[in-house]
Amino acid sequence: MPHLTINGRHVQAPEGATILEAATRAGIDIPTLCHHPDLSNVGACRMCVVSVEKARGLQTACTTPVFEGMVVHTDSAEAQATRKFVLEMLLTDHPNACMVCEVNGDCELQDLVYDYNVVWPEKGAGRQPWDIDPDPNPFIFIDRNKCVLCSRCVRACNEIQNRDIWSFAYRGFKTKLVAGADQLMLDAGCESCGQCVAYCPVGALYDKMSMGQGRASRMKKVRTTCSYCGVGCNFDLNVRDGKIVRVTSTREAPVNGMALCVKGRYGYDYVHHPERLTRPLVRAKWLTGVEEEVASGRWQNVGEQATKRRSGKGRGGNGHGGNGHIAGPSSLPAEIPNPPSEISPDSFIATDWDTALDVVARKFYQEKQAHGGDAFAFLASAKCSNEENFLFAKFIRQMLATNSIDHCARL
Repeated sequence: MPHLTINGRHVQAPEGATILEAATRAGIDIPTLCHHPDLSNVGACRMCVVSVEKARGLQTACTTPVFEGMVVHTDSAEAQATRKFVLEMLLTDHPNACMVCEVNGDCELQDLVYDYNVVWPEKGAGRQPWDIDPDPNPFIFIDRNKCVLCSRCVRACNEIQNRDIWSFAYRGFKTKLVAGADQLMLDAGCESCGQCVAYCPVGALYDKMSMGQGRASRMKKVRTTCSYCGVGCNFDLNVRDGKIVRVTSTREAPVNGMALCVKGRYGYDYVHHPERLTRPLVRAKWLTGVEEEVASGRWQNVGEQATKRRSGKGRGGNGHGGNGHIAGPSSLPAEIPNPPSEISPDSFIATDWDTALDVVARKFYQEKQAHGGDAFAFLASAKCSNEENFLFAKFIRQMLATNSIDHCARL
């Protein structure tokens, strides 16, 4: 392992490590903008330049490998001046709109400008008049005026998502971040996974569903596991005033790291949907003491509204909800504003979970007693984890005495 000196400190680094990696291992900070530990190094932003003794000119710490006896000065006067100059040049083509920017307080460029005390350049320099939000993609907001051409989105799409949607087009000052051959994102084959948004250091790419919902400083992050499938991806729910307004990925996630699919990153709006079912519904004919429980307020009479929704009579007669999804019993709101007073045998009653599970257990028992285990057939879900499917199979085979079980992934 090579031995080197960084800012007067003796450091040991693995063979092939870069100056940046060696400094990071030693707890020495070197500013970066285009670098991300998940991505390949390109040395595009020049923020990580350092002075290396006996080397001609400054070296980019993210791409320069260490060698035995190397002496590095990360904060030399020349390096500091170059970083400040780079930031000044970036600001000449960057809108002075931090006060209304979605990533204000969570912007890497903003932090670097603050650290190096860079004054915003006088108005008059040429700036590209890129259109704001020019792409109809429903999930990803684009503002090329804020792009610093770091290529993190390009590398994330190529190296992690393996879609290779983003690239740079044109030359020099007219360099532009484009999807495909300067197409719309969906036309270029974008999966709307939001990977590019997760790696963008500024506000050039952002989650469209979260626009205007609050900045990072006003949100509380809650780590959770995605509920859409059995992979077990972790991410952070960004919560403001008790409402989920954004999902952000984290490098600390053991299964997925920063990677998420479109459902994991953008499919959170069902949580607060007004028609989300939050209590189990049980037919009145399968319950006892219904009138007393409803009168006390512990249960609620939903009536036959669920049946009407399922048959398409509840909303315009077309069987679809207002958001274009097929409506059914699961589309019922948690609370009915004007519950029906009459309870029929087929009325749905919103009960507690213990009562509903008791009904299911009782029905299973009755069917098994009357017809045996062959009366049952079960289909497991690929959205469950391996452990959950194992318990499911064990319950079916041992408790209900049937081997009629299959898995939806085989269909």
